[in-house]
Amino acid sequence: MSAPPQSHQRYERIFAEVEAPFAFVDTGAMWANAEEMLGRAGGKPIRVASKSIRCRALLERILGRDEGFRGLMTYTLPETLWLAEQGFEDLLLAYPTADLGALEELALRSAANPEGAPVVTVDCIRHLELIESVLGTGAPPIRVCIDVDASWWWLGGRVRVGPKRSPVHTAEDAVALAREIERRPQIELDGLMAYEGQIAGVGDRPPGQWRRGAAIRFMQKRSATELAERRAAIVAALAEFVELEIVNGGGTGSLELTAAEEAVTEVSAGSGFYAPALFDHYSRFSLTPAAGFALPVVRKPTGATATALGGGYLASGAGDAARLPAPWLPAGLELDADEGAGEVQTPLLGPAAAGLGVGDRVYLRHAKAGELCERFDTLYLVEGDAIVDEVPTYRGEGKTFL
Repeated sequence: MSAPPQSHQRYERIFAEVEAPFAFVDTGAMWANAEEMLGRAGGKPIRVASKSIRCRALLERILGRDEGFRGLMTYTLPETLWLAEQGFEDLLLAYPTADLGALEELALRSAANPEGAPVVTVDCIRHLELIESVLGTGAPPIRVCIDVDASWWWLGGRVRVGPKRSPVHTAEDAVALAREIERRPQIELDGLMAYEGQIAGVGDRPPGQWRRGAAIRFMQKRSATELAERRAAIVAALAEFVELEIVNGGGTGSLELTAAEEAVTEVSAGSGFYAPALFDHYSRFSLTPAAGFALPVVRKPTGATATALGGGYLASGAGDAARLPAPWLPAGLELDADEGAGEVQTPLLGPAAAGLGVGDRVYLRHAKAGELCERFDTLYLVEGDAIVDEVPTYRGEGKTFL
């Protein structure tokens, strides 16, 4: 499937009767991105990261679209349990929880359906103790997944690059935790996961920074090689005494690298469906922007400036300019370096700003996927040159999990 043409004029025709601000997903672009990711996964199933979608209707459509998308990777236990109530199956919670109330609910769900209950992630003995604290005598086991640190340790560990997640780094670490699980009859080890954020979540072509790009490519090549060897060793060590149903890895930015590892049974992706601005700068693949939001122009402080209402929808992460939304359409807009994107107004500069007047609309893209849905109750779904649906986000269903 080829992505649809994207232009200010096209979206203005489509949304002529819709008042801004609003958010939307261009499903033609989203499905083109989905096919691109399936191709890069090389036949390995893709577990869909719910935090990057945050819209139940779209999660249902993605999982129903192609058998290559299988199961969800969730981000909080309350979200996981809610999705299970809505009929979603094969749920893997990717982040450990200390929510005892939610763990109690998980225990009840596991008792009713031991094989179909969500799998929760652990990386230390304390996580195991919290799970055990909510289980009654004779309760069926809670299924768990060990989260392995995928960061790259360079120069003997003096330099560590990657997300600071799990304390489990080596095969010895993983075996020690797995043996602790083995000693607990009410906890069952079903999976292993590792998220290589330094590869999957870091673009290797930062604009105007060729030296930084070269350094990133150096790091990613060596990190991928080291992790593939270490992950295979961990899986082999665990296979001596436990059978893992899930060995999960990767993300949108590393699908083809992680899927090539024999030890990996599935990969994960979520951001690639929406293709937010942070995914514009990778050399290994190219995605089509599929999600955006529209703001009305409400001021013209100068002839060369158009000021939009709102727009301060910043992405999580380190506080730098990369977390700001990106002006998209009409082409040739730029954020003001002094004001950026503001809570109540966003001044826009650049060649296109002079041609905009009060009442016109501009289109921007969020830096990260999913988080945009925390700002809007609904998403308009576009197909071709028409709005085909309006669906609630998590927020629109009254669900704000973080």
